[in-house]
Amino acid sequence: MLRRMSRRLLLLLLTAALFSAPAAAEDSPAFTAAVDLFRDKRYPDARTAFQVLTLDEPDNARVRYYLGRIATKRNDTDDAILQFEKAVELDPQNSGYFAELGGAYGTAASKATLLSQISLAKRCREALEHAVELDPSNLDARQGLVDFYRQAPGFLGGGVLKAYTQAEAIRKLDLERGTLILGQLYARDHRFDEAIALFNELLAAQPDNYLAHYSIGRIAAEGGVQLETGENHLRHCLALTPAADEPSHAAAHWRLGNLAERRKDSASARSAYETALQIDPKFRQAADALGKLNTPKS
Repeated sequence: MLRRMSRRLLLLLLTAALFSAPAAAEDSPAFTAAVDLFRDKRYPDARTAFQVLTLDEPDNARVRYYLGRIATKRNDTDDAILQFEKAVELDPQNSGYFAELGGAYGTAASKATLLSQISLAKRCREALEHAVELDPSNLDARQGLVDFYRQAPGFLGGGVLKAYTQAEAIRKLDLERGTLILGQLYARDHRFDEAIALFNELLAAQPDNYLAHYSIGRIAAEGGVQLETGENHLRHCLALTPAADEPSHAAAHWRLGNLAERRKDSASARSAYETALQIDPKFRQAADALGKLNTPKS
């Protein structure tokens, strides 16, 4: 449980755009040059430059922040924790630094022994909670807590109701992001009709929200509910252009195949899977589904 929780939290925090270090009123030329190296992804050079700055600018928390980011990219969890701990020591009011520290603790927990996992998971939660206390609008920290609360056992401070509370708070601040998170919680708890209703509320405000349409189709397919509704929304997806980080049209056809299988319509399911593979020949889920559909039952 702990290992699964920490890995999910790590993935979440690594893929989320966590708080960026705020710019000082006037940066030194050396600091600006180091930041440029970081932005150019010249991480070894950036690391050397920031290490020099720990001597020249020992009270600059952002130096430690960037060293922590670089350590994360190098998969050096111990150094990442060290640097982010120093960053929050130098700037204890910075919500983003605490969120990064929580992510580093989560990473460490995924690699640790069971006993160490417990300690690191607690520190992960405490850092994320403190990030939210410092800045209630830090949605990345709140999203980290959603995943932590949903996955962690009660003795570590986890709890489904806590996860729902954080998701609802995110939704009040960001309708789209909060709906996606809360809808996922509903779906995981098999509250499929409530999840679909939630996404319909989002569509009332954003009629062409691709992810909302796709999510309704996905939930219908996975939950076996409102099949016609799910199909209509997936077909609407095909009339829209997905963003680079959104499910593709191939994925929409795959889900249409899932719905057809729910209706026991093998011919339509086969056609949908084949269409998905025409769009993306490497789409593994569609290939697997088509393979199962074409395998004679003994």
